[in-house]
Amino acid sequence: MPSHGIRDRVAIVGMGCTRFAEHWDKGVDELLLDAAGEAFASAGVTKDEVDAYWLGTAQSGMSGMTLARPLRLRGKPVTRVENYCATGSEALRQAAYAVASGAYDVAMAIGAEKVKDSGYQGLNAFPVPNDGTQRTLTAAAMFSMVAPAYARRYGVSEAGMRTVLARIASKNHANGARNPRAQFRKEVPVERLCAMPAVAGGLSVFDCAGVADGAAAAVLVRAEDAARYTGRPLFIKALSLVAGDGSGVTDPSYDYTSFPEVAASAADAYAQAGVTAPRDELAMAEVHDCFTPTELVLTEDLGLADRGTAWKRVLAGDFDRDGELPVNSDGGLKAFGHPVGASGLRMMFEAWLQLRGEAPPERRISTSGSRSLALTHNLGGYPGEMVSFVSIVGTS
Repeated sequence: MPSHGIRDRVAIVGMGCTRFAEHWDKGVDELLLDAAGEAFASAGVTKDEVDAYWLGTAQSGMSGMTLARPLRLRGKPVTRVENYCATGSEALRQAAYAVASGAYDVAMAIGAEKVKDSGYQGLNAFPVPNDGTQRTLTAAAMFSMVAPAYARRYGVSEAGMRTVLARIASKNHANGARNPRAQFRKEVPVERLCAMPAVAGGLSVFDCAGVADGAAAAVLVRAEDAARYTGRPLFIKALSLVAGDGSGVTDPSYDYTSFPEVAASAADAYAQAGVTAPRDELAMAEVHDCFTPTELVLTEDLGLADRGTAWKRVLAGDFDRDGELPVNSDGGLKAFGHPVGASGLRMMFEAWLQLRGEAPPERRISTSGSRSLALTHNLGGYPGEMVSFVSIVGTS
Protein backbone atom coordinates (compact mmCIF):
# COMPACT_ATOMS: atom_id res chain seq x y z
CA MET A 1 0.00 0.00 0.00
CA PRO A 2 1.46 3.41 -0.92
CA SER A 3 2.43 5.64 1.97
CA HIS A 4 0.33 8.49 0.58
CA GLY A 5 -2.97 6.60 0.74
CA ILE A 6 -5.68 7.08 3.39
CA ARG A 7 -7.20 3.64 3.02
CA ASP A 8 -9.93 3.04 5.60
CA ARG A 9 -8.94 6.05 7.70
CA VAL A 10 -11.89 8.25 6.68
CA ALA A 11 -15.58 7.46 6.33
CA ILE A 12 -18.51 9.21 4.70
CA VAL A 13 -21.40 9.18 7.18
CA GLY A 14 -23.97 11.38 5.48
CA MET A 15 -24.79 12.68 2.01
CA GLY A 16 -27.24 14.94 0.25
CA CYS A 17 -27.97 15.76 -3.38
CA THR A 18 -30.46 18.04 -5.07
CA ARG A 19 -32.12 17.28 -8.33
CA PHE A 20 -29.90 18.42 -11.21
CA ALA A 21 -32.18 20.50 -13.38
CA GLU A 22 -33.18 23.95 -14.62
CA HIS A 23 -33.75 25.52 -11.21
CA TRP A 24 -35.24 28.80 -12.36
CA ASP A 25 -36.78 29.29 -8.91
CA LYS A 26 -33.57 28.74 -6.92
CA GLY A 27 -30.23 30.45 -6.65
CA VAL A 28 -26.93 28.99 -5.53
CA ASP A 29 -27.84 29.80 -1.89
CA GLU A 30 -30.95 27.63 -2.01
CA LEU A 31 -29.13 24.78 -3.75
CA LEU A 32 -26.40 24.81 -1.11
CA LEU A 33 -28.98 24.88 1.68
CA ASP A 34 -30.87 21.94 0.19
CA ALA A 35 -27.80 19.73 -0.29
CA ALA A 36 -26.25 20.64 3.06
CA GLY A 37 -29.53 20.18 4.90
CA GLU A 38 -30.01 16.69 3.49
CA ALA A 39 -26.41 15.76 4.36
CA PHE A 40 -26.74 17.10 7.92
CA ALA A 41 -29.93 15.08 8.42
CA SER A 42 -28.35 11.99 6.88
CA ALA A 43 -25.40 12.12 9.30
CA GLY A 44 -27.47 13.29 12.26
CA VAL A 45 -25.39 16.41 12.82
CA THR A 46 -25.98 20.14 12.93
CA LYS A 47 -23.99 22.74 11.04
CA ASP A 48 -22.26 23.72 14.27
CA GLU A 49 -21.02 20.15 14.82
CA VAL A 50 -19.12 20.27 11.54
CA ASP A 51 -15.62 21.60 12.24
CA ALA A 52 -14.66 22.71 8.73
CA TYR A 53 -16.13 23.02 5.25
CA TRP A 54 -14.78 22.66 1.73
CA LEU A 55 -16.86 24.25 -1.02
CA GLY A 56 -16.32 23.33 -4.65
CA THR A 57 -17.58 25.75 -7.27
CA ALA A 58 -16.14 26.85 -10.58
CA GLN A 59 -17.89 30.16 -11.12
CA SER A 60 -20.79 30.45 -8.68
CA GLY A 61 -18.79 32.14 -5.93
CA MET A 62 -15.35 33.51 -5.24
CA SER A 63 -14.67 32.64 -1.59
CA GLY A 64 -15.77 30.53 1.35
CA MET A 65 -18.38 33.16 2.09
CA THR A 66 -20.37 31.68 -0.80
CA LEU A 67 -21.27 28.90 1.64
CA ALA A 68 -20.88 30.67 4.99
CA ARG A 69 -23.46 33.30 4.09
CA PRO A 70 -26.47 31.10 3.26
CA LEU A 71 -25.67 28.57 6.01
CA ARG A 72 -25.00 31.39 8.50
CA LEU A 73 -21.77 29.73 9.60
CA ARG A 74 -20.00 31.57 12.39
CA GLY A 75 -16.41 31.02 13.40
CA LYS A 76 -15.93 28.16 10.92
CA PRO A 77 -13.17 27.67 8.35
CA VAL A 78 -14.65 27.47 4.85
CA THR A 79 -12.33 26.80 1.93
CA ARG A 80 -13.44 27.39 -1.64
CA VAL A 81 -11.71 25.14 -4.21
CA GLU A 82 -11.80 24.77 -7.99
CA ASN A 83 -10.18 22.23 -10.31
CA TYR A 84 -12.01 22.35 -13.64
CA CYS A 85 -14.83 19.82 -13.88
CA ALA A 86 -13.27 17.80 -11.04
CA THR A 87 -14.10 20.59 -8.60
CA GLY A 88 -16.62 18.62 -6.52
CA SER A 89 -14.18 15.74 -6.17
CA GLU A 90 -11.46 18.19 -5.16
CA ALA A 91 -13.63 19.41 -2.29
CA LEU A 92 -14.13 15.81 -1.17
CA ARG A 93 -10.43 15.02 -1.43
CA GLN A 94 -9.34 18.00 0.64
CA ALA A 95 -11.97 17.44 3.32
CA ALA A 96 -10.97 13.78 3.57
CA TYR A 97 -7.28 14.55 4.00
CA ALA A 98 -8.09 17.19 6.63
CA VAL A 99 -9.98 14.60 8.67
CA ALA A 100 -7.31 11.95 8.12
CA SER A 101 -4.63 14.34 9.37
CA GLY A 102 -6.45 14.79 12.67
CA ALA A 103 -6.90 18.52 12.11
CA TYR A 104 -10.69 18.15 12.27
CA ASP A 105 -13.11 15.54 13.61
CA VAL A 106 -16.01 16.31 11.25
CA ALA A 107 -15.80 17.96 7.83
CA MET A 108 -18.20 18.68 5.01
CA ALA A 109 -17.44 18.64 1.30
CA ILE A 110 -20.08 20.41 -0.75
CA GLY A 111 -20.25 21.42 -4.39
CA ALA A 112 -22.68 23.60 -6.29
CA GLU A 113 -23.11 25.40 -9.57
CA LYS A 114 -25.81 27.73 -10.86
CA VAL A 115 -25.53 27.86 -14.64
CA LYS A 116 -28.91 27.83 -16.35
CA ASP A 117 -29.92 31.49 -15.84
CA SER A 118 -26.46 32.97 -16.35
CA GLY A 119 -27.25 34.13 -19.87
CA TYR A 120 -24.67 31.74 -21.30
CA GLN A 121 -25.07 28.27 -22.84
CA GLY A 122 -22.71 26.91 -20.17
CA LEU A 123 -20.11 28.26 -17.79
CA ASN A 124 -18.94 31.78 -18.45
CA ALA A 125 -15.39 30.98 -19.53
CA PHE A 126 -13.75 34.19 -18.38
CA PRO A 127 -10.48 34.98 -20.20
CA VAL A 128 -7.47 33.58 -18.39
CA PRO A 129 -4.14 35.18 -19.37
CA ASN A 130 -2.05 32.87 -21.56
CA ASP A 131 0.77 32.96 -24.09
CA GLY A 132 -1.55 32.77 -27.09
CA THR A 133 -0.80 29.14 -27.97
CA GLN A 134 -3.73 27.49 -26.20
CA ARG A 135 -6.40 25.56 -28.12
CA THR A 136 -9.34 27.48 -29.53
CA LEU A 137 -11.76 24.59 -30.10
CA THR A 138 -14.84 23.95 -27.99
CA ALA A 139 -15.01 20.99 -25.62
CA ALA A 140 -17.38 19.19 -27.98
CA ALA A 141 -14.99 19.66 -30.89
CA MET A 142 -12.00 18.45 -28.86
CA PHE A 143 -13.74 15.31 -27.59
CA SER A 144 -15.27 14.60 -31.01
CA MET A 145 -11.77 13.68 -32.17
CA VAL A 146 -11.80 10.67 -29.86
CA ALA A 147 -14.38 8.73 -31.90
CA PRO A 148 -12.64 8.59 -35.31
CA ALA A 149 -9.26 8.00 -33.66
CA TYR A 150 -10.64 5.05 -31.71
CA ALA A 151 -12.42 3.67 -34.79
CA ARG A 152 -9.25 3.82 -36.89
CA ARG A 153 -7.05 2.26 -34.25
CA TYR A 154 -9.34 -0.67 -33.47
CA GLY A 155 -10.97 -1.25 -36.85
CA VAL A 156 -14.49 -0.10 -36.07
CA SER A 157 -16.52 1.17 -39.03
CA GLU A 158 -18.03 4.65 -39.00
CA ALA A 159 -21.53 3.18 -38.77
CA GLY A 160 -20.40 0.78 -36.08
CA MET A 161 -18.92 3.60 -34.00
CA ARG A 162 -22.12 5.60 -34.39
CA THR A 163 -24.06 2.63 -32.96
CA VAL A 164 -21.62 2.18 -30.07
CA LEU A 165 -21.89 5.83 -29.06
CA ALA A 166 -25.68 5.75 -29.39
CA ARG A 167 -25.72 2.63 -27.21
CA ILE A 168 -23.82 4.52 -24.48
CA ALA A 169 -26.21 7.47 -24.63
CA SER A 170 -29.26 5.20 -24.66
CA LYS A 171 -27.97 3.27 -21.63
CA ASN A 172 -27.44 6.41 -19.60
CA HIS A 173 -30.79 7.89 -20.57
CA ALA A 174 -32.49 4.63 -19.58
CA ASN A 175 -30.81 4.83 -16.17
CA GLY A 176 -31.71 8.50 -15.78
CA ALA A 177 -35.33 7.78 -16.66
CA ARG A 178 -35.54 5.78 -13.42
CA ASN A 179 -33.85 8.46 -11.29
CA PRO A 180 -35.98 11.29 -9.89
CA ARG A 181 -32.88 13.45 -9.32
CA ALA A 182 -31.85 13.36 -12.99
CA GLN A 183 -32.51 16.28 -15.32
CA PHE A 184 -33.47 14.20 -18.36
CA ARG A 185 -35.88 11.37 -17.59
CA LYS A 186 -36.87 9.91 -20.95
CA GLU A 187 -35.51 6.80 -22.57
CA VAL A 188 -34.14 7.31 -26.07
CA PRO A 189 -33.79 4.32 -28.42
CA VAL A 190 -30.52 3.63 -30.21
CA GLU A 191 -32.14 3.97 -33.64
CA ARG A 192 -33.32 7.50 -32.93
CA LEU A 193 -29.92 8.49 -31.58
CA CYS A 194 -28.16 7.15 -34.67
CA ALA A 195 -30.35 9.37 -36.84
CA MET A 196 -29.49 12.59 -35.00
CA PRO A 197 -27.62 15.24 -37.04
CA ALA A 198 -24.03 16.01 -36.11
CA VAL A 199 -23.18 19.28 -34.37
CA ALA A 200 -19.46 18.83 -33.59
CA GLY A 201 -17.38 16.44 -35.65
CA GLY A 202 -19.50 13.29 -35.71
CA LEU A 203 -21.20 14.04 -32.39
CA SER A 204 -24.87 14.93 -32.09
CA VAL A 205 -26.46 16.90 -29.28
CA PHE A 206 -27.33 13.58 -27.64
CA ASP A 207 -23.63 12.67 -27.44
CA CYS A 208 -23.05 15.68 -25.19
CA ALA A 209 -23.83 16.19 -21.52
CA GLY A 210 -26.34 18.93 -20.81
CA VAL A 211 -26.12 22.08 -18.71
CA ALA A 212 -27.76 22.01 -15.29
CA ASP A 213 -27.94 23.57 -11.86
CA GLY A 214 -27.36 21.41 -8.78
CA ALA A 215 -25.56 20.75 -5.51
CA ALA A 216 -24.35 17.73 -3.54
CA ALA A 217 -22.66 17.31 -0.17
CA ALA A 218 -20.91 14.75 2.04
CA VAL A 219 -20.11 14.61 5.78
CA LEU A 220 -16.80 12.95 6.64
CA VAL A 221 -15.33 11.66 9.91
CA ARG A 222 -12.49 9.38 10.96
CA ALA A 223 -13.29 5.73 10.31
CA GLU A 224 -13.14 4.77 13.99
CA ASP A 225 -15.83 7.38 14.74
CA ALA A 226 -18.21 6.41 11.94
CA ALA A 227 -20.43 4.17 14.06
CA ARG A 228 -21.50 7.19 16.10
CA TYR A 229 -23.26 8.59 13.06
CA THR A 230 -24.49 5.65 10.97
CA GLY A 231 -24.50 1.89 10.92
CA ARG A 232 -23.68 1.91 7.19
CA PRO A 233 -20.82 4.28 6.44
CA LEU A 234 -18.80 4.35 3.24
CA PHE A 235 -15.09 3.87 3.92
CA ILE A 236 -12.71 5.68 1.60
CA LYS A 237 -10.22 3.21 0.15
CA ALA A 238 -8.44 5.53 -2.27
CA LEU A 239 -8.34 9.10 -3.53
CA SER A 240 -6.12 9.96 -6.46
CA LEU A 241 -5.75 13.19 -8.41
CA VAL A 242 -3.43 13.69 -11.37
CA ALA A 243 -2.94 17.03 -13.13
CA GLY A 244 -1.52 16.78 -16.62
CA ASP A 245 1.07 19.20 -17.97
CA GLY A 246 -0.98 20.10 -21.05
CA SER A 247 1.64 18.86 -23.48
CA GLY A 248 -0.76 16.54 -25.30
CA VAL A 249 -2.31 19.35 -27.34
CA THR A 250 1.06 20.07 -28.99
CA ASP A 251 2.26 16.46 -29.21
CA PRO A 252 1.89 15.03 -32.75
CA SER A 253 1.88 11.50 -31.31
CA TYR A 254 -1.19 12.12 -29.12
CA ASP A 255 -3.77 9.74 -30.58
CA TYR A 256 -6.94 10.51 -28.57
CA THR A 257 -7.64 6.83 -27.77
CA SER A 258 -6.36 7.08 -24.20
CA PHE A 259 -6.13 9.81 -21.58
CA PRO A 260 -2.79 9.33 -19.75
CA GLU A 261 -3.93 11.32 -16.71
CA VAL A 262 -6.89 8.98 -16.25
CA ALA A 263 -4.78 5.85 -16.59
CA ALA A 264 -2.27 7.23 -14.07
CA SER A 265 -4.90 8.23 -11.49
CA ALA A 266 -6.62 4.85 -11.85
CA ALA A 267 -3.37 2.92 -11.33
CA ASP A 268 -2.61 5.03 -8.26
CA ALA A 269 -6.10 4.55 -6.82
CA TYR A 270 -6.01 0.79 -7.34
CA ALA A 271 -2.61 0.61 -5.64
CA GLN A 272 -3.91 2.62 -2.68
CA ALA A 273 -7.00 0.43 -2.34
CA GLY A 274 -5.23 -2.88 -2.95
CA VAL A 275 -7.42 -3.56 -5.98
CA THR A 276 -5.74 -5.91 -8.43
CA ALA A 277 -8.69 -6.96 -10.61
CA PRO A 278 -11.12 -4.02 -10.90
CA ARG A 279 -13.54 -5.90 -13.17
CA ASP A 280 -13.92 -8.57 -10.52
CA GLU A 281 -13.84 -6.35 -7.41
CA LEU A 282 -15.92 -3.31 -8.39
CA ALA A 283 -19.68 -3.45 -8.05
CA MET A 284 -20.15 -0.25 -10.04
CA ALA A 285 -18.39 2.71 -11.61
CA GLU A 286 -19.50 6.30 -12.03
CA VAL A 287 -17.42 7.85 -14.81
CA HIS A 288 -17.21 11.31 -16.33
CA ASP A 289 -19.30 10.88 -19.48
CA CYS A 290 -19.14 14.49 -20.63
CA PHE A 291 -19.37 13.06 -24.17
CA THR A 292 -20.20 9.52 -25.26
CA PRO A 293 -16.73 8.77 -26.73
CA THR A 294 -15.26 9.92 -23.42
CA GLU A 295 -17.09 7.15 -21.56
CA LEU A 296 -15.90 4.63 -24.14
CA VAL A 297 -12.22 5.50 -23.65
CA LEU A 298 -12.58 5.87 -19.89
CA THR A 299 -13.72 2.29 -19.44
CA GLU A 300 -10.39 1.18 -20.93
CA ASP A 301 -8.23 3.72 -19.10
CA LEU A 302 -9.87 2.65 -15.83
CA GLY A 303 -9.20 -1.01 -16.53
CA LEU A 304 -12.86 -1.94 -16.89
CA ALA A 305 -12.18 -3.29 -20.37
CA ASP A 306 -9.05 -4.38 -22.22
CA ARG A 307 -7.64 -2.01 -24.82
CA GLY A 308 -9.67 -2.04 -27.98
CA THR A 309 -12.52 -4.07 -26.51
CA ALA A 310 -14.74 -1.54 -24.76
CA TRP A 311 -16.85 -1.01 -27.87
CA LYS A 312 -17.69 -4.72 -27.93
CA ARG A 313 -18.57 -4.70 -24.25
CA VAL A 314 -20.85 -1.70 -24.76
CA LEU A 315 -22.75 -3.51 -27.49
CA ALA A 316 -22.95 -6.66 -25.36
CA GLY A 317 -24.57 -4.70 -22.51
CA ASP A 318 -21.78 -5.42 -20.03
CA PHE A 319 -21.97 -1.87 -18.62
CA ASP A 320 -25.77 -1.75 -18.39
CA ARG A 321 -27.46 -1.37 -15.03
CA ASP A 322 -28.10 -5.13 -14.95
CA GLY A 323 -24.86 -6.00 -16.76
CA GLU A 324 -21.58 -7.44 -15.56
CA LEU A 325 -20.27 -4.06 -14.32
CA PRO A 326 -22.79 -1.19 -14.23
CA VAL A 327 -21.35 2.13 -15.42
CA ASN A 328 -23.26 5.32 -14.62
CA SER A 329 -26.20 3.55 -13.05
CA ASP A 330 -27.73 6.89 -12.06
CA GLY A 331 -27.68 8.24 -15.63
CA GLY A 332 -24.30 9.97 -15.53
CA LEU A 333 -23.60 13.45 -16.81
CA LYS A 334 -25.63 12.48 -19.88
CA ALA A 335 -28.89 12.34 -17.92
CA PHE A 336 -27.97 14.71 -15.06
CA GLY A 337 -26.25 17.52 -16.91
CA HIS A 338 -23.06 18.96 -15.48
CA PRO A 339 -23.13 21.65 -12.79
CA VAL A 340 -19.35 21.65 -12.56
CA GLY A 341 -18.89 22.11 -8.81
CA ALA A 342 -21.38 19.38 -7.93
CA SER A 343 -20.84 16.52 -10.40
CA GLY A 344 -18.02 14.76 -8.53
CA LEU A 345 -20.07 14.64 -5.33
CA ARG A 346 -23.17 13.56 -7.27
CA MET A 347 -21.19 10.52 -8.44
CA MET A 348 -20.31 9.71 -4.82
CA PHE A 349 -23.98 10.11 -3.87
CA GLU A 350 -24.85 7.31 -6.29
CA ALA A 351 -22.20 5.08 -4.71
CA TRP A 352 -23.68 5.99 -1.31
CA LEU A 353 -27.16 4.90 -2.37
CA GLN A 354 -26.16 1.75 -4.24
CA LEU A 355 -23.63 0.29 -1.81
CA ARG A 356 -25.97 0.92 1.14
CA GLY A 357 -28.89 -0.68 -0.71
CA GLU A 358 -30.91 2.55 -0.67
CA ALA A 359 -31.41 2.97 -4.40
CA PRO A 360 -35.04 2.21 -5.31
CA PRO A 361 -35.69 -1.33 -6.57
CA GLU A 362 -36.31 -0.24 -10.17
CA ARG A 363 -32.72 0.93 -10.54
CA ARG A 364 -30.81 -0.99 -7.88
CA ILE A 365 -27.67 -2.83 -8.95
CA SER A 366 -26.35 -6.09 -7.54
CA THR A 367 -23.70 -5.65 -4.84
CA SER A 368 -23.55 -9.27 -3.75
CA GLY A 369 -20.61 -11.65 -3.69
CA SER A 370 -17.05 -10.40 -3.99
CA ARG A 371 -18.05 -7.11 -5.62
CA SER A 372 -18.46 -4.61 -2.83
CA LEU A 373 -16.53 -1.55 -4.01
CA ALA A 374 -17.53 1.50 -6.04
CA LEU A 375 -15.33 3.70 -8.23
CA THR A 376 -16.00 7.31 -9.09
CA HIS A 377 -14.11 9.09 -11.82
CA ASN A 378 -14.21 12.83 -12.45
CA LEU A 379 -12.13 14.65 -15.05
CA GLY A 380 -11.65 18.24 -16.07
CA GLY A 381 -10.15 19.80 -19.15
CA TYR A 382 -9.72 18.39 -22.65
CA PRO A 383 -7.88 15.59 -24.43
CA GLY A 384 -4.20 16.35 -24.04
CA GLU A 385 -4.66 18.76 -21.14
CA MET A 386 -6.75 17.46 -18.26
CA VAL A 387 -6.97 16.69 -14.57
CA SER A 388 -8.31 13.32 -13.44
CA PHE A 389 -9.70 12.15 -10.12
CA VAL A 390 -10.46 8.56 -9.09
CA SER A 391 -11.91 7.40 -5.79
CA ILE A 392 -12.70 3.94 -4.48
CA VAL A 393 -15.09 3.42 -1.58
CA GLY A 394 -16.59 0.41 0.16
CA THR A 395 -18.87 -0.55 3.02
CA SER A 396 -16.44 -2.72 5.00
